[in-house]
Amino acid sequence: MLKCLADPFETGRLDFTSGHCSVCFNESMFRKLTVFAALASFCLTPLVHAGGKGGEEASISFHIETDANENPKMIFPQLVNGKTRYFRRISEVSTRDIASFSPFPSDDGQSYGVVFKLKDHAARRLSAITSVNLDRWLAARANGRVIDAVIIDQQINDGTLVVWKGVNLTDIALLDESFIRTGEKEKRK
Repeated sequence: MLKCLADPFETGRLDFTSGHCSVCFNESMFRKLTVFAALASFCLTPLVHAGGKGGEEASISFHIETDANENPKMIFPQLVNGKTRYFRRISEVSTRDIASFSPFPSDDGQSYGVVFKLKDHAARRLSAITSVNLDRWLAARANGRVIDAVIIDQQINDGTLVVWKGVNLTDIALLDESFIRTGEKEKRK
């Protein structure tokens, strides 16, 4: 049981008599502590909001095809070439793995494609992943939606992934905010 040596509103002191530490404040100290806590919360509130990023960020991920009998919480279905295929929810390559990108008009005339150049560690990982997943599909997601899928027909050793279609101008603008374009020195404004 905690016990103060004096009335808590008369003196502020530490009490070690019970083997536990308690702090007793007088009324003046209690008011100062209350004012300090209020000011601290008022001053720190803008910092908490500033800690979050102001706008949207680009989100790109690549997901490998898997079997339909895997854990349903770990896979998602996607219609590819008229057939439902299943892909892992956990991406093999994601936004953090991208070093640069280069958009181009797609053959469908309505959207764009993008060539992604990966960072060195991601390029090595992609090489290993593609070597053991030949003849499986790799689906690309941009900002939460599946935009394209390709079949892995050979091991990818150059650290380059291509999304052939499905990217829109909003996606490209978000990519410009997050990455440099291939061959350029800095991000576009």
